[in-house]
Amino acid sequence: MELRIGILVALTVLAIGASILLRRRRPDPPSSPSYRAIAEIDRTEFSDPAAPLLIAMFGSTNCHTCPVVWEIIESAVRPGVAIERIDVQEDPTRHQRYRIDGVPTTVVANADGTVRRTMFGPITREELEGLLID
Repeated sequence: MELRIGILVALTVLAIGASILLRRRRPDPPSSPSYRAIAEIDRTEFSDPAAPLLIAMFGSTNCHTCPVVWEIIESAVRPGVAIERIDVQEDPTRHQRYRIDGVPTTVVANADGTVRRTMFGPITREELEGLLID
């Protein structure tokens, strides 16, 4: 009987030790999204390609911050500024092409497609207005 208890204790200790070793060898979790800034876009893929400026918001229909950001963008509409909202559910191709891995992502681009700035997450009206000044 004592031999069986001894073997049971030894096996339990071995199992715990193996468990600890396996946890240490577990690979790192996937990294966070990279949130890469976009350097250039193809303006022909967006609304009003001839407009001097474009504000494009990459979003999602289930994003809680996106409607607030979109309201701020809509308030910036003025002559010479085109705006467009690109939801991943409706246009996954553009999200993939520009490697959008977090929403909302807002891009302000010149007429030639050069991106002035890429903003991730919530934005302020002042922040956006500052980018619209030449």
